[in-house]
Amino acid sequence: MPAPRPRSISDFLPRFQNVSQSSHYIVKFALPYNDGTDGLRAFLRRKGVNDRFVVEDAGLLCSDAVLPGSALQSVNTAGDFQGVIERFAHTRNFTAIQLEFYVDNEYKSMKFLEHWMEYITGAITDTTKDNYHYELHYPQEYKSNETRIVKFERDYNRFLEYRFVGLFPLALNSTRVSYQGSTVLKASASFSYDRYICGESSSLSRDLGRALNEIFGTTNPVKDGGSIKQEFLNPNAFNTSESNNTSTSNNNSNNSSDTLISSGSRVTNSFAPIEIGSRII
Repeated sequence: MPAPRPRSISDFLPRFQNVSQSSHYIVKFALPYNDGTDGLRAFLRRKGVNDRFVVEDAGLLCSDAVLPGSALQSVNTAGDFQGVIERFAHTRNFTAIQLEFYVDNEYKSMKFLEHWMEYITGAITDTTKDNYHYELHYPQEYKSNETRIVKFERDYNRFLEYRFVGLFPLALNSTRVSYQGSTVLKASASFSYDRYICGESSSLSRDLGRALNEIFGTTNPVKDGGSIKQEFLNPNAFNTSESNNTSTSNNNSNNSSDTLISSGSRVTNSFAPIEIGSRII
């Protein structure tokens, strides 16, 4: 690697002028749907938290959120190579997230968290009775698989979406109130989840070819496969017809049926056609 050379400020300024801002995001809650009057949505409605508040207002009142993170658990292996200890990953752990909410004057955001946790522990009897006990609901009845955090920019054209699978409130933190220095009341809670999906995952995004942050199908060879040569974009480069394959093999027995891409991948003419933009190869 050669020694670094002096560069002007104008070379670096565009990099720092196009950084993301932390204040542009939105949280979208989606609770599991249960038929009847014993589901989570019906339980929250009885407590004064309707579906419209959950879908529209709960996310807007989330004053502080975090983009999720994960960690890999590993195992050390010694003895495969003399004097070398290798480490291999075996499990991916998803850490809990902390969300903070503004408390409205109807306390719906507090009720949303409080009664969600109450439903998990099976609030099916009178909680004021001395012999009250817990009968927990099944996970599919209280876990949310469609809650999302979307981080976007001011132009609304660039964004990053995180979808949580198996999300539910794990702990509701104590909320401090005081006579001194009246401020906006906030409630914070920790949420656990089984895993998250980085990128869009809706059926529409899959049809548009942009799900899971994919950038393929943009008719750009650099984005669609790295260093694919232009001659491979010729629709006649691959012959997928069985009859044509037979005639080709008879007439050109010396030709190889495999075509090498410069990235090292091997494709054969027996694969299904590949769609790049509006062209089929």
